[in-house]
Amino acid sequence: MTETRLDAPRIDPELPPSSDPFGEVLQLLQLTGVLYCNAQLSAPWGIELPQLPGVMNVEVVTSGHCWIEFEGETPVYLPEGSLVLIPRGRRHVLRGNPGDKATWLEDIPVERIGNRFENMQFGGGGRLTHVTYYGVRFDPYLADRLVRLLPDMLHVRTHIDDGSWLQSTIQFIAREAQLRLPGSETVITRLADILVIQAIRTWIESVREEEQGWIAALHDPQIGKAMSLMHRQPERNWLVESLAHEIGMSRSGFSARFTAMVGESVKQYLTGLRMQLAHRDLRDTTDTLARIAERVGYQSEHAFNRAFKREMGMAPGAVRRLHTRQ
Repeated sequence: MTETRLDAPRIDPELPPSSDPFGEVLQLLQLTGVLYCNAQLSAPWGIELPQLPGVMNVEVVTSGHCWIEFEGETPVYLPEGSLVLIPRGRRHVLRGNPGDKATWLEDIPVERIGNRFENMQFGGGGRLTHVTYYGVRFDPYLADRLVRLLPDMLHVRTHIDDGSWLQSTIQFIAREAQLRLPGSETVITRLADILVIQAIRTWIESVREEEQGWIAALHDPQIGKAMSLMHRQPERNWLVESLAHEIGMSRSGFSARFTAMVGESVKQYLTGLRMQLAHRDLRDTTDTLARIAERVGYQSEHAFNRAFKREMGMAPGAVRRLHTRQ
């Protein structure tokens, strides 16, 4: 008789595949925190924020109100409880009221409380507005498809005093920044991730299905499952036939539906995904080209080099040398 240990973990080593394809795509954002700023702003005030390629700006009005404006566009009012996500780090201005003079961000003194955290007190001494600001960097290759779909600005409105997820998250971030306990940078970065993801989820819920395109494909029971299979196992020798079999569709039906929903063929999508993952490994690891090629489904380093250069416009070795110099 086999003895059963009472303290043995009750975890099945063969975990079931994820049933959330969109969640898997969000993981590909590879978010990392760049800057956290707690700003106490007194009227009149205005701040001009620069263009930040590869950075998402997250701005939350925790008390008071302000206005946000992009060049050539009508200013948008941000009441207390507003969360704004600027996915592509577009240059913009925050003002207490329209017409308030704006000062360039770099010209405003701040109190630094760590490598990434700072406090700001700025303005003319009048009515107070509190804004918390986060700069979150994302992987420009892995996140490109999602980020391109997002509007220049996502505006989420909530009540800051109603015990909402936004209030709780902001309070937790402020506490971590103030106490500066071991691991605070990691905690704040993960909480800022939550703000980004929640803003994107809120936007998706507000967009009509026919406008979602690739996102709608992720939510489709069959096409989304096929995309998940490719995301989880890019190294497998996936063919249209094998994917169609996995999701219970005919080859022709699957191929046509995938192309119609995603906007490109199965082969094009898989190749693009593989090259994006390879680019990340070339940048972030010292693994050999042969190892990276195998990891993304190429048994031949030569075939991988050829496919990578065709898809990305540069040879793998050139990409690695470029990031080694940076």
